[in-house]
Amino acid sequence: MSSAILILSGPSGAGKSTIIHAAAERIGEFYFSISSTSRTPRKGEQNGRDYHFVSKEAFERGIEAGEFLEYAVVHGNYYGTSLKPVYEALKAGKLVIFDIDVQGFHLAKERMGDMITSAFILPPSLTALEQRLHGRSTDDPKVIAQRIQNAKREILEIGAYDFVIINDDIARAAESFVAVANAARLKWGSKEREKFVKQWLSS
Repeated sequence: MSSAILILSGPSGAGKSTIIHAAAERIGEFYFSISSTSRTPRKGEQNGRDYHFVSKEAFERGIEAGEFLEYAVVHGNYYGTSLKPVYEALKAGKLVIFDIDVQGFHLAKERMGDMITSAFILPPSLTALEQRLHGRSTDDPKVIAQRIQNAKREILEIGAYDFVIINDDIARAAESFVAVANAARLKWGSKEREKFVKQWLSS
């Protein structure tokens, strides 16, 4: 199967991780992009599973070398998406999946252009999102309120995405996700099209 880049966005509580897990056996080999950070691991966190943990100096060398798709400083620590494992996964023919916010998506589009296929995942309504966030019982009310405000802003960018997946039922959403993943693998970027046209005309 051909390699591809698939970017997923959507509010916290949309069920992105659950959908990927439900579809995992039907989308071929894939690499789920893990962020890099210069902060020290918290108890229970594992390098390569939760984050790629690197020193501040190593992170800054990576920034200077242009190795990050996007990065930010949060509470004095660097967080970002390293391109090195992404390119390694693409070379191996894997589907590379990003779970990033709308801002990160636009940065990725600037950097990678039509190499990217994108999907916005969300619950069927704002009310459903609120119910899910409260039902998780993992965040305090202030955090939930902030997540809801973020969702209201991000949904205004839905038109920038190739596909929309409404997660009102995990099985149906997983079926849609499999279709999107297959479409991503079939998509040709401008460089691939130009190369094919040249080969076709000369054959």
